[in-house]
Amino acid sequence: MEEEEERGRKERERKGARRRKRREKEEGKHRLNFTDKNLSVTEWSAPVVWHGTYNESVLENYYANRKITVGLTVFAVGRYLQFYLHSFLSSADKFFMVDQKVIFYVMVDNFSTIRWMPLSRLHTFKIFKIKREERWQDISMVRMKIISEHIVDHIQNEVDFLFCMDVDQIFRGKYGLETLGESVAQLHTYWYKANSTVLPYERSQLSEAYIPMGEGDFYYHAAVFGGTPIQVLNIARECSKGIMNDKKNNIEAVWHDESHLNKYFFLHKPTKILSSEYYWDLYQKRTPDIKNIKLSWDIKNYELLRVNH
Repeated sequence: MEEEEERGRKERERKGARRRKRREKEEGKHRLNFTDKNLSVTEWSAPVVWHGTYNESVLENYYANRKITVGLTVFAVGRYLQFYLHSFLSSADKFFMVDQKVIFYVMVDNFSTIRWMPLSRLHTFKIFKIKREERWQDISMVRMKIISEHIVDHIQNEVDFLFCMDVDQIFRGKYGLETLGESVAQLHTYWYKANSTVLPYERSQLSEAYIPMGEGDFYYHAAVFGGTPIQVLNIARECSKGIMNDKKNNIEAVWHDESHLNKYFFLHKPTKILSSEYYWDLYQKRTPDIKNIKLSWDIKNYELLRVNH
């Protein structure tokens, strides 16, 4: 089993590298309008978190007497369960909210293929079975509905803060209390310094995710978002509503749930933004401002993983 996974990982790495090079060449022209300086605070006074812009000991002292619990939802469906869940959880257990109480909410379509793994003292996980959708695009979009249902049913009574993350990523460094906030958004690796005119928002006025040309603040990655349970519930509900309204009209936003997430944060500004150090693509050329990578994309092979039935 482990040898098969290792062979699969090497093959995904080779194919992923080739695919990444093609995509970088195609998208290169869109990454020309960069600013020269890291942004530390937005126009609406939300902090942009970079490594070293916070005092870790102050944060630890602040939260020490508050006995918080942090939740993290992750979906592992189909081949994503086989190839990514174990490495995601093992790296999260090592780096995510070290010395804090954490509950991992794991959504899977097949209990039988889950590998047991021990977690550190303050970390636990709960596993839930979900229906597997026919198309990978639908899997991506239906998660907003599932997240909102679980928040209402139990999560809101179990945690103080909640993150929602994709499974095909690996924690590389300490991902701690500095990331907590009422409403947290993640800058996208490819677009974190790009001019708003080239950001890949949904541009069709027929879609609920529509953002007019020239408007918008940043492009956020749907692989990571979070906040308090009530705020994450608002995010998930509004995105799900937009997705369903589009579906009724036979419309599918260009980047699916991510387009709707960007529309939400366009209308409801996040109270904290995580820099691209908190989610970096290791195949992307590393710029001088990326000094300490906390979380990175895992090797992706969409031809293998995203098979529509």
